[in-house]
Parts: sequence; structure tokens; C-alpha cells
Amino acid sequence: MNWDQIEGKWKQFAGSARERWGKLTDNDWHTIGGKKDQLVGRIQERYGIAREEAEKQADEWSRTLKYTEQAPPATRHAGTRTDV
Repeated sequence: MNWDQIEGKWKQFAGSARERWGKLTDNDWHTIGGKKDQLVGRIQERYGIAREEAEKQADEWSRTLKYTEQAPPATRHAGTRTDV
């Protein structure tokens, strides 16, 4: 999944990220807001790892995400025939 999608649906993916990087604080998560560079910086800082490693972890995590946008339910209007 690309980072534009992640940023747009951050509330849906934040739980998974929190599980992955438990050392990040609530303030960190609020600041990150789905932005890759913010996430990488916070991972690097909290875990004391090189930026390249933090980027690798963030990219690996993003590849595991699955989002299926559900289509709105089909609506039937009164008097509409569906067997035509």
C-alpha cells in the first residue's frame, strides 16, 4: 500500500502501527498522522536505530497492510424491478 493511501486512512491503520511500535507515545501518533517521514523519524528516535533501518521497518509494515474499500450497499427503490 502506498503512503498516500496510508495517510488518507491513517485512523484505520494506526492500531496496527501501534502494535508494531509500542514504544511510541500517544503524542508521537498524533504528530505522525500517517506521514512516512514522521513515522520513520519517531521510530529512529525511540528505538535508537539508523534511519535506513527505520525506513525499512516502515516499508515492510506498509506492505502488510490490506485495505478493501467497501462499496456502498446496493439500494432497491420501491417499484423497481430487478428481474428485467
